[in-house]
Amino acid sequence: VQLQAFGGGLVQPGGSLTLSCAASGRAFSGSTVGWFRQGPGEERVFVARVSWSAGCGDTAYADSVKGRFYISGDTVNLQMNDLKPEDTAVYYCAVRVGGGYYISPGDYEYWGQGTQVTVSS
Repeated sequence: VQLQAFGGGLVQPGGSLTLSCAASGRAFSGSTVGWFRQGPGEERVFVARVSWSAGCGDTAYADSVKGRFYISGDTVNLQMNDLKPEDTAVYYCAVRVGGGYYISPGDYEYWGQGTQVTVSS
């Protein structure tokens, strides 16, 4: 599985961005797709995930983005609204082929190159 996250950029506080995750080599069916981010000097942390382990797209979000970010069960796009300076980071999409409801980066086997999101006025 090869992944590529794209759609990042510079946005003002309160603005919106949509990140996409392109995949080749395997469909997402039965897998879990996660979005993670890594700020400068920080560890990579969970943002959101969608899992099709039970057939339907079960989603989960980090508390820091709940109510502002939405992951699509159809496209795995990450819609980010009301962006804040603390959302500035490199964002990655990742796949866990075996599915499940995992939020630790170590539980995901495949990672794409990240896309930079900068929130600044």
